[in-house]
Amino acid sequence: MASLRHRRHDDDEITETFTQDTLPQHHHHLKNNDDGNEKSTDKKRAILGLIRVQSTGESGRNGFHPLRFLQICFRSTCTLSMIVNVLWPFVPAAIVMRFARPDLHVWVFTLNYIAMVPTANLLGFAGGELARKLPRVYGVLLETSLTSVVEIILFMVLIKTDNGEELISVIQAAILGSILANLLLCLGMCFFFGGMRRDEQILHEAVSEVGSGLLLVAGFGLLIPSAFHATLEGTTTPEGPLTPDKLESDTRVISRATAIILLCAYFMFLWYNLRTHNGIFDEVLENEENKNLDGDKEHNRPKLTLLEGIFAISIAIACVSLSAVFLVEQIPSIVARGVPDNFMGLILVPLVEKAAEHLTAVDEAWDNQINFALFHCLGPSIQTALLNAPLVVLVGWGLGKNMDLNFEIFMVVLLVLSILVVGNFLRDGKSNYMEGGLCVLVYMIIAVTTWFYP
Repeated sequence: MASLRHRRHDDDEITETFTQDTLPQHHHHLKNNDDGNEKSTDKKRAILGLIRVQSTGESGRNGFHPLRFLQICFRSTCTLSMIVNVLWPFVPAAIVMRFARPDLHVWVFTLNYIAMVPTANLLGFAGGELARKLPRVYGVLLETSLTSVVEIILFMVLIKTDNGEELISVIQAAILGSILANLLLCLGMCFFFGGMRRDEQILHEAVSEVGSGLLLVAGFGLLIPSAFHATLEGTTTPEGPLTPDKLESDTRVISRATAIILLCAYFMFLWYNLRTHNGIFDEVLENEENKNLDGDKEHNRPKLTLLEGIFAISIAIACVSLSAVFLVEQIPSIVARGVPDNFMGLILVPLVEKAAEHLTAVDEAWDNQINFALFHCLGPSIQTALLNAPLVVLVGWGLGKNMDLNFEIFMVVLLVLSILVVGNFLRDGKSNYMEGGLCVLVYMIIAVTTWFYP
C-alpha cells in the first residue's frame, strides 16, 4: 500500500483527465441517439470508470524509456529503498554462483539471501506505481496481492521441493515467523523511529481495532489444529488407544478444513475493505495526507508509465522466483551445518522476504504516516494468516504432501503472546518510541531462544 498517501490526488487527477478526454464524445453520441436517456448515460459512465486504465497517471509519459526507467526505479520512493537498490549486483552474482559452483552451498545461500532483498523492493515499488494507473479499488487490490507474492513464491517452492517432510517444519515456522516479524520487529521499528521525532503518534481506531481483531481471529484459526493434536496425543478412545497415524490423519483433515474457512475469511476481509466499508479507508487516507512531511517531494517525484510498471513487476517476479528456488535448494545443507530449522523458518526466511516492506513502513512512520505504516505491519500479517498459510496447505494437499497447521507448542505460545502484546500497545490509540523498543526487544528474545530450540 505504498501509494496510499496520494491515492486521493491520483483519483481526482485521473477522473478529471477521464472526464475531459472521454465523456464529451460519449455525451455527443448520446445526444444524437433519440433512444438514449440520462439513466443509460450514468450506467455507461460507471462501467467505463470502473474499467479505465490510465497509461500515464502521474508520470506524464507513455511507452517505455530505458534510461528513465532505470533512473526512477533506482531512486524508488525513499532513501532507504534507494540504499537497498545498491544490492542489485548481488542478483546476477547469485545466479552465476548457483550454476558455476553449486557445491559452495554457503555462498550460494548467502548470495541468494541477499539478492531477494532488492528484487522484493522492486516488486513493491512497481506495484505501487502500477496501482496509480487503476481505479482505487483495483489499485488497492493489486498492491494487497503483490505484498504476498514473495512469501507465496517461497512457500510454493518449499512445499514443491520437500522430500520426506524435511522442509515442512521450515514452512510452518516461516508462517508464524512472518507474522511475528511484522507484529514485533516491523511495528516496533515504526513506533521507535516515528517516536524519535515526536512525543507520540495517534493511531486511527479503524486501523488498530479492525487489524487487532482480525489477528486474534486468524491466530485462533491457525492454532486450533495444534491444540487438537496436543490435547489428544497419547489418549485412549472407547475403541482403543488413539494411534499416532490416526491422530496425524485427523489433524490434516482439520487443517485443510480450517484452511478453506480462513480463505473465506480473507475474501470477506477484502470485500469489507474494498467495497462495503471503503469509506473508513477514505477517512484514514484523508487524515494521513495532511500529516505527510514529504508530501510535495513525493508528488513531484518522477513516476513510471503503465508499460514500465508492468515490465518492472515481471522482472522482479522472475528474479524473486529464481532466488527463492536457489535459496530453498541450499536449506538442507545449511541446516546440516548447525543452523536450526526452526531458526531458519522463524527468523531468517521472514527477515529476507519482508525486508523491503519493512523499510517502506519505517520510512512512513518517520514521515509521520503512522497509520500507513500500521497498514504495512498488520496487513501482511493478516494476509499470511488468512491467505498464504491456507494456500500452502491446500497446495500441499493437491501435491500429496503432509502439510498441515500442526505447529509446535513453543511457536504457538510465541504467536499468542505476541498478538496480546501488540494488541495491548494498540489499545490506547497512541504509540511512542518506548513501546516500539519493547517490541523489538521481545523479537530479539524470540530470536535468541529459537536458535537454541532443538
